[in-house]
Amino acid sequence: MEIRTHIYKQQKWDSEFDTSLDSKNTLILIFTSLEEEKMQKEVLNLVKLFPTSIIFGASTSGEIFNSEVYDDTIVISISKFQSTTLKNHTCKSIENDNSYDDGVGIAQTLYRDNLKGIFILSDGLKTNGSKLTEGISSVLPSCVVVSGGLAGDKDKFEKTWIIVNGFLKESTVCAVGFYGDNIHFEAASKGGWDSLGLQRIVTKSKDNILYELDGKPALEIYKRYLGDKANELPASGLLFPLEIQENSDAKESKVRTVLAVDEANHSITFAGDIPQGAHVTFMKANFNRLVNGAGESAEMLSFSGYHDEPLLCIAISCVGRKLVLKSRIDEEIEAIQEVLPKSANIIGFYSYGEISPLASGRCSLHNQTMTLTAIWESYA
Repeated sequence: MEIRTHIYKQQKWDSEFDTSLDSKNTLILIFTSLEEEKMQKEVLNLVKLFPTSIIFGASTSGEIFNSEVYDDTIVISISKFQSTTLKNHTCKSIENDNSYDDGVGIAQTLYRDNLKGIFILSDGLKTNGSKLTEGISSVLPSCVVVSGGLAGDKDKFEKTWIIVNGFLKESTVCAVGFYGDNIHFEAASKGGWDSLGLQRIVTKSKDNILYELDGKPALEIYKRYLGDKANELPASGLLFPLEIQENSDAKESKVRTVLAVDEANHSITFAGDIPQGAHVTFMKANFNRLVNGAGESAEMLSFSGYHDEPLLCIAISCVGRKLVLKSRIDEEIEAIQEVLPKSANIIGFYSYGEISPLASGRCSLHNQTMTLTAIWESYA
């Protein structure tokens, strides 16, 4: 496996591309917060230089490159695999209502012998990430690792897109499967938020729309917690996510981020489903715990089969973490770098949702976490 990473800033690339890496088993990942028009030109140029490679990516809320966080740049990784086979699949016109079926379709298309992992990128505003991952998990065994993220749009929540087949597309999800005996595909995620207030019960919800908590309008309760920040919704909602447990004794929990509010219906739309009857708690930021959580996500990765081979680490963190950490944002990337092998190539982005396995091994949508995917190939 050969890996090259590049960054485009101040209207130029940091170095020339090695076009000898082009092959049908080469994966090029692109993450960017540049405007569409500028980005389209660069994508088409990459397609010309690497005509047989799989090229896909996403719009972002900021880019990660090595130990630093950037805005208005392009970061890419070029990974040529030696003995690993790649296969990609794209679903167009994804919406909340068909996200589950699209997840099933992705899994059925990519599932075959020697499938070790799937990496997914999806529209960040028009996808029900919970349903997408449920659909995938309904088909795949838990031994197949699935990770990825939902595209971002800085903190504007207006438009996100996926890069596929040389073009920038809305309402799209793209996935790549990794097959072979020598490929290693590891993923882990961790949050680091503190509880705020009492645990409440979801008394009325539908999919990812929350209407009532403890029989009272959800938006009314949420605004009380936010105080003056309520006037800045939905953006301020990134600072106060929701922790969900199926019941009060559940050992696993998920975190959900606010996407929109509906004043007329007193409801809140989240980036993932809010099951009726679930127990929820509002969360707040803790600077040190967020940074430590990023480091813990790296510690959760298993490197038992790693022997100094070239390694790609894809870091996907939530835009809410970026807004909270502000000038300290590089600290969470530095915390990861301290744990990973010194030679690891790190790229990534800030997202509207992260996809990573639960303790059971089945993939799920997460919000407000640092999710890491480590990929390397054993020497044949």
